[in-house]
Amino acid sequence: MARYFDLHPVNPQARSIRQVVEILRAGGLIAYPTDSGYALGAALGNQEAKDRIVALRQLDHRHHFTLVCRNFAQLGQFVHVENAVFRAVKAATPGQYTFILPATKEVPRRLLQPKRKTVGVRIPDHTVVQALLEELGEPLLSSTLLLPGESEPLTEGWQIKEELDHALDAILDSGESGSMPTTVVDLSEGDAEVVRVGAGDPAPFQ
Repeated sequence: MARYFDLHPVNPQARSIRQVVEILRAGGLIAYPTDSGYALGAALGNQEAKDRIVALRQLDHRHHFTLVCRNFAQLGQFVHVENAVFRAVKAATPGQYTFILPATKEVPRRLLQPKRKTVGVRIPDHTVVQALLEELGEPLLSSTLLLPGESEPLTEGWQIKEELDHALDAILDSGESGSMPTTVVDLSEGDAEVVRVGAGDPAPFQ
């Protein structure tokens, strides 16, 4: 049964944030709101939680997991951002985009897209997520909370509690969250390829 955290959207309670981070560090899997719907989150080195995400979403080996980062400096520790794409990525963060980029050696190999050695990264514009990342001190291993057969992520904490209480360790609720998944842009080859059109305006990358 998942613990339910009702968080203030502007000033999330520090005690609750610490408790969520303790759950993450103990190997837990959480559902948390972002500016593009809910996501599943786990600690970076948590193989079991990654397997739980794969099972819950029925993902295949081609899926790109996302590292949700606090800021651009942290993002730069985990992916290579070439000069040609630096300005475009910087201008679009924080925001409703996920970028697929070549991973650095800081990323555990099991999180990489096997053939291409790439990983997704994003910096959400969401107060609760920023507070969580600051307390955690590292990126969150994440995947959009899109259930099998659905085209849009879940957006309500109570709905997630009803449907996934048995499958999660914590659910964070801060009221409104985005209702569309991120726009995914593949920059791993230098040129931008919009893989999925979502909440972020794709125009700068087309």
